[in-house]
Amino acid sequence: MSSIRTDIVARVYFAFGLIVLFAGAVLFKLFQVQVIQGAHWRKEAKSSAIQFKSVEAVRGNIYGVDGSLLATSVPKYDIRIDLRATGIEDDNVFEEKVDSLAASLSAFFKDKTPSEYSRFLREGRKSIDGRYKLIHKSVSYADMLLIKKFPMFNMKNNGGGFIFVQKNNRIKPFKDLAARTIGYKNDNVQPVGLEGAYGKYINGESGRRLMYKIAGGFWVPVNSSNEIESKDGADIISTIDIGIQDVAQRALLTQLKKSDADHGCVILMEVNTGEIRAIANYTKAKDGTYQELFNYAIRESLDPGSTFKLASYMALLEDKKVDTNTVVNTPNAGFTVYNHTIKESHGPLGSITVKKAFEVSSNVAVSMLVYNNYAKNPRQFTDYLYKFGLNKPLGLQIPGEGMPVIKNPSNRSWSGMSVAQMAYGYEMNLTPLQMLTFYNSVANNGKSIAPLFVREIRRLGTPIETFNARVVNEQVCSKETLGKVKKMLEGVVEEGTGKDVIKNPYYKVAGKTGTAQVADGAQGYKTKKVYQASFCGYFPADKPKYSMIVVLNNPKGAYYAALVAGPVFREVADMVYANDFQMFKPVAQQKFAGSAAPSVKAGDTESARYLAKKLGASVSSQTPTSVSGATYREGVVPNVQGMGLKDAMFLVGNAGLRVVPKGTGKVVRQSTAPGVKLAKGSPIVIELN
Repeated sequence: MSSIRTDIVARVYFAFGLIVLFAGAVLFKLFQVQVIQGAHWRKEAKSSAIQFKSVEAVRGNIYGVDGSLLATSVPKYDIRIDLRATGIEDDNVFEEKVDSLAASLSAFFKDKTPSEYSRFLREGRKSIDGRYKLIHKSVSYADMLLIKKFPMFNMKNNGGGFIFVQKNNRIKPFKDLAARTIGYKNDNVQPVGLEGAYGKYINGESGRRLMYKIAGGFWVPVNSSNEIESKDGADIISTIDIGIQDVAQRALLTQLKKSDADHGCVILMEVNTGEIRAIANYTKAKDGTYQELFNYAIRESLDPGSTFKLASYMALLEDKKVDTNTVVNTPNAGFTVYNHTIKESHGPLGSITVKKAFEVSSNVAVSMLVYNNYAKNPRQFTDYLYKFGLNKPLGLQIPGEGMPVIKNPSNRSWSGMSVAQMAYGYEMNLTPLQMLTFYNSVANNGKSIAPLFVREIRRLGTPIETFNARVVNEQVCSKETLGKVKKMLEGVVEEGTGKDVIKNPYYKVAGKTGTAQVADGAQGYKTKKVYQASFCGYFPADKPKYSMIVVLNNPKGAYYAALVAGPVFREVADMVYANDFQMFKPVAQQKFAGSAAPSVKAGDTESARYLAKKLGASVSSQTPTSVSGATYREGVVPNVQGMGLKDAMFLVGNAGLRVVPKGTGKVVRQSTAPGVKLAKGSPIVIELN
């Protein structure tokens, strides 16, 4: 019994050993093919005569928030010919049709004579690339369909050798409007903007097409039945309003040219949603023209200058160190810290309140207040800046955000001067969009919203992803502090540095000017002086709907913010306000002394009755005859007494007569009595009171 068991076990082990040996051989062969001989077989696969090749999908569109098409893919076609196709293999057939095709191509493209095209086709038939000869590049779809009907090309079953290769060209219908924000996707270049950030949606899914290689290394489609169709990309609905974008770019460009500045940007944001309605960037190129080469709005981190004073005063107010009516005695010689003297830009100010110091942008006042209150415990000040969220990136929907730098006493670059310098916007780095987001939080009653560039992603018209306002900080400061800084921001425009340029009688603006000296790398501020002018604020101040920042770098001549950045802010804000009726104050309701409506000119009875009903007034039975229901006959003078000029001209004109009006108001007399017959074109004089 034991011998039988031993025999069975031996057989099992033998079988198992064979399986293990076979598996090992398979694994060894796989390793040999994949690793040792991998390069060889991959090279062989590439040189195979028949392969599946990728078919590029049509990329999705990018739209503005107003429905404007900002970027789209337009298919273009390269037209080629197989000069040895089955239908024209016979030389007699080819010779019979080649001259007709040459004449058609010459008449259509107008780039060669018929004889030149004829020679081109005949010589191509003998050449190595005769099976894939290029005729013309980048032909439209409509033109491709026309060419397909040319002699030889129109032979059945594509016997005439007609070949078209589709290529998708990306175009921007509005050209340079928001070009940097829309971005691009080019081969061997890092994608930027929305095109890069949402590539996985826009790009779609590539298809596959079976192709074979011909002499010369060209790949030719086998036939359409072997094709796996590509899946078109999804559409992006951006937050950009193309009308506002146009005004923003024109206003910025005008001021850049006027100031001969190096570069600049402007951003307009909707307060409650954080949606970016316009973002413009221009750089002065080597040839002196201004081009959109870099997105300064989201990428350039520099010292913000005086616009940062909002954060400094917010910390002081929040910490109960000062109030808006606290008096600051500013030394005429300036405020000296560690042998460095901070001076006023426009001369000594003497004793002024905190509110006034903010309105006139006093460097001495804010540096004194911050230094005297926080020099012994500077982290207390920087902790407030961190609480406001100024040290954190915004996490934008498009790549390339510059990192904010708000240092603290733990940083190696911290010095005894740092707290005083930071008070008025130095020794730090913030991008224009980061600063705008901070101001926007004040306009939004303390709630900080991350900027949005994309509202929705759609496929075949159906939303597949929607983006709503993302709250970064629920409450940057107390309601009490918020109320005070709002009044201070309004004061800048009403009574301070923004008064002469930005203040207007139609709506209130709140904001802050900022003029900062820009450091020159390792040289710091010791070399030639380069300034950055900015204005950041929101409007209408009493019910904010939009916030905006304007920044110009290295303006020549006048460099103060109010004179350089102010005009751009004012122009864009005026246009937005004029075109957004929701910001207009409601018209006061009119009331009548009695229940009856005031007298009206004769005209359309139904319209008069409708209007009276809406106004809550009655219409007497003596309401003038309806124009729409009035009868008139050609050549017969109508009765127009009591009517307005517009209605009278309507009736007289339809009767074939000519009106000669005198005066304004209602018709009191007409030169010819009603019912009189006159020749066509005769004049009727009507007098109006």
